[in-house]
Parts: sequence; C-alpha cells; structure tokens
Amino acid sequence: MTKEQPMGSENKPTSSIDWAAERGKKWLAQLGGMEATLAPVDAPLIQALRLDAPYRIADVACGGGGTTLELFRRAPSGSVVQGIDIAEPLIESARARAQREGCPVLFTQADVAASPPPGAPYERLASRFGVMFFEDPPAAFRNLVRWLAPGGRFAFAVWSSPADNPWMSTVRDAVAEVVDVPTPAPDTPGPFRYAQVDMLRVLLAQAGFAGVEAREWRGGLAIGGGLSASEAASFALAAFSVGDRLVETDEAGRKAVHQSLTDRFSRHESDGVVRLGACVHLVTGTRAE
Repeated sequence: MTKEQPMGSENKPTSSIDWAAERGKKWLAQLGGMEATLAPVDAPLIQALRLDAPYRIADVACGGGGTTLELFRRAPSGSVVQGIDIAEPLIESARARAQREGCPVLFTQADVAASPPPGAPYERLASRFGVMFFEDPPAAFRNLVRWLAPGGRFAFAVWSSPADNPWMSTVRDAVAEVVDVPTPAPDTPGPFRYAQVDMLRVLLAQAGFAGVEAREWRGGLAIGGGLSASEAASFALAAFSVGDRLVETDEAGRKAVHQSLTDRFSRHESDGVVRLGACVHLVTGTRAE
C-alpha cells in the first residue's frame, strides 16, 4: 500500500487517439452514470446557443449522444441535429439510443479536429466538454470555423479549475493518498486544459471566431446520477481516468482508496445521493457574416 513511481505510459498526455480507442471504451462502459452526472450542464449550454429558430446544429465530440438528444428535444421544430465523435463505439451506442427513443438524430463518426463538416455548414455548434482534448487546438478550431455558417453561433462548455470542481478533485485526492498522481503539464489535452478560460478565448479569436465571450455556470452534480457514498465511490473509481492509476497498488491499497473516497463522499450525501459542486466556463461566439 506504498506509493510507487508512475509508469512511463501513464505520463503520456490524453489525446483524441485515446478517445478513439481505450478512453472511448472506458467512457462507454460507464456511459449511463456519466451522462446522468453531467446532465445538469445541458440546459445552460443549450440556452447559450440561442435556439430562436430552426437551425442545423452539430454536437461536436458528442460522446454517447446525451447532449445531442437533448438538443433535439429543445430545438425548434424543423431543426436538424447531428452528433459527431471520433469514437465509433460511442457513435454506435448513440445511434441505438436514438432509435430506441424515436429521435431522428444523425450520428456520424469523424475527427472533428480535421474532417470537413459531415453535413452542410451548421448554424449552431455545441460541445459539452469535448474541445479540451485536441492534439493541435489552433488547427482544430480553424477547422471548426469552417463548420459554422456565416452568422452562426457556437457554445462550448469547458471545466474551470480543480479547486472549483470538487466532484472531480475529491476523487483525485483520495487516489493520491495511495499512488502518485502526476499533475498534467500545462496546455496538454485534459479536462482542466482551459481552466484559465482566457487561453481558450484567445485561441478561438485567433482561429477566426468573433465576439468570443465566457461566463460561469455553477451547480451541483450527482455522482453517477444518484448513488449512495459507497456506490458513488465505486462508480467514480471505475469511470474517472484517475482510477486507472490504482493498477499500481494491491488489493489492500484499492480498498483503502475506496474507503477514503466513501468517507469523503458521505459528507456530501443527502437522501441517499452524493452531490458535489461543479464550475463550468460557457464560451460563446459567432462566425462573422
């Protein structure tokens, strides 16, 4: 149960390639719980798009399609909604879900950082936590400008700092009691890449977007969608990438982390649900006419 030196492979930055392979499979395995956890962010993100007429809407890096389907439900009648992601298993899951729910939403496997728009240029672009993982952000954002029709609007959600997101940092802190958890290098792909949101604002403006603004959304997220402390700990260690580091310890170490995280979560459990704070930057702008 002692800390070990991090393995070399664990120090590689997260990339879009990971999402097409193991990272995407991990997300798919915990899709229901992750979608339920993140669902409260959908409403403010969609509100920021200003869907005041029927539009062609693309959900960039759509994952399992939860936000895409919510966009379809909230968009004015006559809108066309399409979800695009690099991970084929996630796209297949999203298609199956759309079919089950009877939603005529398109889902397409493509690399949003480099591919031409799978449909016609869109009048709205949305992304819930997808734009932090590009290998080459300037090139990716220049590409996305071409996806947006002149006069079109985008809304991207990115995480604020770990300190403002205890729903994630609490898990990291529990794991770090037993194994080393390196701090990611600045400006590498990862959830907190744009915690300092001015960096993203500059990148988007340099790429060709206009009127780039950012505002904060704060709220509580129910871990796993509504789980008790022990259940939430099991879910988080299976779903969050930091849980992968527990391969570096033994069974006793893993049990110790689970107990520590259960104790931490129990302080935030009410009526059988663990809920912790989150802070999101909602970044919006347009493509000039």
